Amino acid sequence: MNAEIVAIGSELLLGQIVDSNSAWISRRLAENGINLFFKTIVGDNPERMNAILKNSLERADIVITSGGIGPTKDDITRDIVGKVTNRNLLTDQESLNDIEERFRKRGFIPTKNNDRQAMFPEGSIIIKNPNGTAPSFIVEEKNKSIICLPGVPFEMKWLVENEVIPYLRKRYELNEIIHYKVLKTIDLGESNVDHLIGDIIEKSKNPTVGVLAHPGQVDVRIAAKAKNKKEADLLINPVKKEITSLLKDAIFGEDEETLEKNIGKLLSTNNTTISTIENISGGAISEAFQNSTINLYSQGITVGANNNMVNLFNKYDVNLDDSDPIKIALSQAYLIKKISSSNIGLAYYGIASGELKVENLGKGESYFAIVSDSGYDTKHIRSAGIGAPDKRRAVMNALSLTRKFLINK
Repeated sequence: MNAEIVAIGSELLLGQIVDSNSAWISRRLAENGINLFFKTIVGDNPERMNAILKNSLERADIVITSGGIGPTKDDITRDIVGKVTNRNLLTDQESLNDIEERFRKRGFIPTKNNDRQAMFPEGSIIIKNPNGTAPSFIVEEKNKSIICLPGVPFEMKWLVENEVIPYLRKRYELNEIIHYKVLKTIDLGESNVDHLIGDIIEKSKNPTVGVLAHPGQVDVRIAAKAKNKKEADLLINPVKKEITSLLKDAIFGEDEETLEKNIGKLLSTNNTTISTIENISGGAISEAFQNSTINLYSQGITVGANNNMVNLFNKYDVNLDDSDPIKIALSQAYLIKKISSSNIGLAYYGIASGELKVENLGKGESYFAIVSDSGYDTKHIRSAGIGAPDKRRAVMNALSLTRKFLINK
């Protein structure tokens, strides 16, 4: 079966609300073996909604709409679905009673426009919505289905989980799911990952293999279609083993695991405390370590201009070796270790360069240093900036250096 999602609402087109509903529905469809080929956003315009829903019904077995089933005059999804399927709108008395009772229990008097929420295209399957006043409904058109959901995320999610997915599995006799495993890598760019496992990606059918890049991190997704999770894992595991043998230690975790959590486990296992000092990342590295293990994170300092850094060194009577940037980073690492009395000191010394409006892959230089009583390590990245992606990249490189240092300790 193939599906299409139509998100309805002019506020989505104006950027006032982000369409997170479609992404969430997409995952649930994939998990149940339903292919999704199109997503569309359309405003509250009857002509355009009519055209979109007609096209959707022609190319998809299942059309899922979100939004436009409220009480106001611009909530016209039910009207357009009725028009597209040549069905009159009829009032469902049970739904109307439920709506009125819900208002009474809350101490409100329903206005006449709330009656619209109890009107559905003739022959609809009506789905009660326990989390809101707008019932959902399904119109079956020959062997196809139009499923109309509210736009409020928590209402929509409950209905999908508890009503829509069971309906789809029964109506279309769905006996397959799509299950996937995500391998998370660090210190390899997207092109390097593709270079190492490109042949596997190209030849993959079931399971399929794909790559998704984030600042400082690349994910490898292995997705299999099978009758159940156990059978999907049997397909995934040999591919996972092959990819792991190629990417090796660059893989730091799987699925929902983050590098922060990975570092937290390593620090806890070694009962090691750590402190950080950073400049142009604006405290992002400190925040990451606090999230990883608050109990073992001793202290974080964010410094600004170089004269502030010099004053800090003078205050604690620590020599600042400023002969080159790596030595500055090392001096900072030793300083924060001394100030905090922690087992490990970690420093990020970034030198921003070029136009400050560049937020990703800024043309600066990044220098990292990590020290303990038993040794030190350093890292140099030919990129630095003050934008959110560059700050995240600095965080990932700081965490990666710490991971390597702890593993080799």
